[in-house]
Amino acid sequence: MIVDVNVNLSRWPFRRLPHDETSRLVKKLQQCGVSQAWAGSFDGVLHRDIADVNRRLSEDCRRHGDGLLLPVGSVNPSLPDWEEDVRRCAEDHRMKVIRLHPNYHGYGFDSDLCDQLLAEAQRFRLIVQVALKMEDVRTNHPLMVVPTVDATPLAALVKRHPNVPLIVMNNYGSVRGDAAAQLAEAGNVYFENSHAEQVGALEKLTKDVPLERLLFGSHFPFFNLEASLFKFRESALGGAITEAIQHKNAEELLGDR
Repeated sequence: MIVDVNVNLSRWPFRRLPHDETSRLVKKLQQCGVSQAWAGSFDGVLHRDIADVNRRLSEDCRRHGDGLLLPVGSVNPSLPDWEEDVRRCAEDHRMKVIRLHPNYHGYGFDSDLCDQLLAEAQRFRLIVQVALKMEDVRTNHPLMVVPTVDATPLAALVKRHPNVPLIVMNNYGSVRGDAAAQLAEAGNVYFENSHAEQVGALEKLTKDVPLERLLFGSHFPFFNLEASLFKFRESALGGAITEAIQHKNAEELLGDR
């Protein structure tokens, strides 16, 4: 069993990706043994009508995969009436997870908006995912260079909202070693492994972060799904550790909602 907490539906706005059609994406996930995929929408990065993004996502997840796809709502707190988007995610679409893109939406972790958003997430008992980046800044379109989110203020934010489950996503070199461990201690913070690329990356993650705070994430279809699975094949991690990362931790986290 594999629970992938980092998947996106729809199309990346700057180029076509393999498996960016939902039916093909679902087929690939099933072929690779993924039992549940927490699926956000690429549309949530740049579209301004977030309500419609989440509506389409919810309908797409219902139509495809026979329960494989768990919809993850987008929220942009820099837009008017974003609180209503949070409510719709929780009450209308029955979502348990929301996803944030601070660098694309123009705010930081030290913003009052973040405090207000996490307070709303706690009110509706939502899991919050934060994408620190979507792609390497070196591959950005020259007219739209989007820097990686500054994670420095994240520790203070987490301490102010210790009961909100927060998943740090697409973390390549942004939150390292001791800083990751401190975040995990400061609050209810989890890390997924999509951007852990070096040899022995999984072993290093288990040394930096408590095992119960590690989740499987592929960043599919932006990244190759098999590449994320191969990290486990080449690692020296035991079966119990692999099971915890690949599905048990996510199942326990979701089961609390």
